[in-house]
Amino acid sequence: MIRFFLAFSLLATCALSFGQSLENHPYCFKRDAFKGQHLKSNSLNTTEIAETERYDVHFYSLDLAMDNLSTQVSGTAEIHAHARVNMDSALFELFNTLTISEIRVDGNQVVYSRSGSKVRVPVNALTGQNFEIAVDYNGTPPTAATNPLGGAGMSNDNSPSWGNQVTWSLSQPFSAYEWWPCKQSLSDKADSCAVKITVPSACKAGSNGVLENVVDLGNGTSRYEWKHRHPIDYYLISLSISEYVDYSIFANPVGSPNPVLIQNFIYNNPGTLPNFQADIDETVDFMELYANQFGPYPFADEKYGHCMAPFSGGMEHQTMTTQGFFNKTLTSHELAHQWWGDHVTCASWADIWVNEGFASYAEYLMIEALYPAERAQFMLDVHANVMTQAGGSVYVLDSLNESRLFSGRLSYDKGSSIVHTLRFMLNDDPMFFQGLKNYQITFADSVAKGLDVKNTMETTSGLDLNAFFDEWYFGEGYPTYSARWNSVGNDLNLEITHTASMPAVTPTFTNPLELRFSRLGAPDTIVRFPIGSNLEQYLVQGMGTVTNIVLFDPNNWVINKTGTKVNDPNFFVGIEELTNPLDFSVYPNPATEEAILRTNENLVFDEICMLDVSGRLLATFPNTFTQLSLSGMPNGTYQIGLMKNQSIIATKRFIKL
Repeated sequence: MIRFFLAFSLLATCALSFGQSLENHPYCFKRDAFKGQHLKSNSLNTTEIAETERYDVHFYSLDLAMDNLSTQVSGTAEIHAHARVNMDSALFELFNTLTISEIRVDGNQVVYSRSGSKVRVPVNALTGQNFEIAVDYNGTPPTAATNPLGGAGMSNDNSPSWGNQVTWSLSQPFSAYEWWPCKQSLSDKADSCAVKITVPSACKAGSNGVLENVVDLGNGTSRYEWKHRHPIDYYLISLSISEYVDYSIFANPVGSPNPVLIQNFIYNNPGTLPNFQADIDETVDFMELYANQFGPYPFADEKYGHCMAPFSGGMEHQTMTTQGFFNKTLTSHELAHQWWGDHVTCASWADIWVNEGFASYAEYLMIEALYPAERAQFMLDVHANVMTQAGGSVYVLDSLNESRLFSGRLSYDKGSSIVHTLRFMLNDDPMFFQGLKNYQITFADSVAKGLDVKNTMETTSGLDLNAFFDEWYFGEGYPTYSARWNSVGNDLNLEITHTASMPAVTPTFTNPLELRFSRLGAPDTIVRFPIGSNLEQYLVQGMGTVTNIVLFDPNNWVINKTGTKVNDPNFFVGIEELTNPLDFSVYPNPATEEAILRTNENLVFDEICMLDVSGRLLATFPNTFTQLSLSGMPNGTYQIGLMKNQSIIATKRFIKL
């Protein structure tokens, strides 16, 4: 008789109590709905933020005169909104170095008050009524490095490689008010926006949405008129001005009724486009891939595109990313943000994972699909970077700490790694990608938190992901796995233990783990084991003669390090007999084509069910079946359950090879 069973941990697993010190165990409180402190901007206090939430913005209009030689700006910005409560004033932000010449409310000039960057105007509006604020202003935005990616909300520089002078915006996370009057609230997306930019005729100006008009003003200037008819967050409204050439191509992603324009404003240096053209052209492949994986491109009725600017990276401005250069990982990352960050935006900066973690994982998905020979090393490098330090959570405790928000190790690399582990947990790629699509549908044109990802994936898969998010999203660190084993005949006695790099915060990681075994006279075998504690023991009969544990996590699904692997000839895992009336056995184990049931003669049941390792129901069979076909099932760990009165009364785990 061949068995597989789990002996519960011989070591006490440290469990966090909600009565323990929050300072010692910070993730105990992080699973609550995000707190008010994560709504903060870097310029308003909580009372002032509440004042801005008295109205909802539904349209922004910018009509600005600028050039590519400086950041100086002049023109008019309009805020179209409606009152959520009865209002006698409205508060918005504009950087204090910019001069306001006039403000009009519903077309009438008003007297306003200003304290630093805070501007308050009289608005007489009842609940639900619309109003419009028009601000005439001019000046030079700040040049200090207020943005963690370099520069301020508006920057000007010369490309050292291509010799082009560029003015461009980069407003994430709190810098939009440095160049235009606005409400900096993630939860208040405008329904649409219009950006008109008057520039020297030798220049082009790129922005969001569709270029509806280019007007020659006859005085050496031209006005570029852009309109975007989709909801958009404040930090995703953009402009970029330089002497560009327009290189446009088209993609045909699934779900888009017509080809999608990819409009690229490239430096007019004759060497620039030839240097990057092949990389830019790959945007077509990336868009078509992501439409299959995430759902239709959200802005297919308008465009996608790029504006070049001289900085080392990219910024996912909605429908027209600003990029310093082109290569496959940068371009695919910024494109993926159109789903992960633009179409659905983080509800608080503390949850920036829903932007950066998924866009970073999209890089891996691109490598996996289009450059498969590079995928193993790609994820190894990502994991290695995460493990250069012991701790740090993906969830951001201090959402005003911009260097932490944009931590490459935590928000990007660990963020992408745990998406990879989540995919492994589901163990069902069609279901995983359906979960991603469901999330895009549920939160379309809106905002979401990390726990919204959890809830969506739980609803899609039927899994309980509480432990996963506690350990990998809110928790800190990573496991180091060790094993002790003894091969006796065809049976494998195995013990898997793990320690944690931050045991005071996250002592245990309960994700499954794969091991690669070498066997005498047989090819290497990968077996997936459930992990529920820091010490687990298994007896796998019919495994053959195991000669070595080759690798922990051979497919690199989990951030981890390898400890010891000990072949201990004195190590045995005990065997239990069928003495309890509820006992039954499943054999052979591991099984290949079929699983056979042997039950205690006193056991009465109505049906047999097949479940995955997490308890999700896969199939049911009559109680007369004793041989269950496993043909077509993916390799992995499963459960056979016996049901009585529609309840599961007993289960056994087995391995399918």
